[in-house]
Amino acid sequence: MTLGVIIQARVGSKRFPGKVLKDVGGHSMLARVVRRVSRARRIDKVVVATTELPPDDAIVNEARDLGAALFRGDEQDVLDRYRGAAEQFGLDPLVRVTSDCPLIDPGLIDLVIGHFLSASPPVDFASNGLERTYPRGLDFSVMRREALERAWAEAVEPYERVHVTPYLREHPERFRLLSVTGGTGAGQRWTVDTQEDLDFVRAIYGRFGNEDSMSWRDVLALLEREPALLSINSGVRQKELREL
Repeated sequence: MTLGVIIQARVGSKRFPGKVLKDVGGHSMLARVVRRVSRARRIDKVVVATTELPPDDAIVNEARDLGAALFRGDEQDVLDRYRGAAEQFGLDPLVRVTSDCPLIDPGLIDLVIGHFLSASPPVDFASNGLERTYPRGLDFSVMRREALERAWAEAVEPYERVHVTPYLREHPERFRLLSVTGGTGAGQRWTVDTQEDLDFVRAIYGRFGNEDSMSWRDVLALLEREPALLSINSGVRQKELREL
């Protein structure tokens, strides 16, 4: 069994083009994500899944420099991209992470994977984002390869293909789901969709000397000490799931 994380990444974001290669304290945002997830002890392999479009050659070069495995697939059918990456590298189960979450926490990844693997009866899908108790930007999913394959075969709506996991989340009669809660700071925004979000993340990294060994609880404690930091991106609107 190879337990791997697949990080989806492309430069062609409609809302903030090129965001995954933006500098965050001396390293690209993608580099921050790859390095942080690589520290999760339960992860055997890290795969960056990008598109076949020429502009994403930059993603390919960055992923190679970081030592991550690489998969290229369809730009819009991200579900198909995940399925192809999981198949190519023999991943089961697999973790889905997005490249716009540079504060993703390796300890939290290990925690959710632990809940997933020890669930009795076994589950198909686990996430700390089914019921949001953690800041936005710390959420990710763990799933069995068979569940991903079933979603790939049955999902037909465009948003289900783009966002990868909606078909699993929205069909509890078809999949055994596990919601991992217990976090705090659910109203905070740690993901990057806009320049304001990037400014916020850069400020956070700057407070930690641009190192990335801090845990999500360290960041939360910082924001309790300096709540004014939250105003940097407090006005950013989160897109709805069906907005493509």
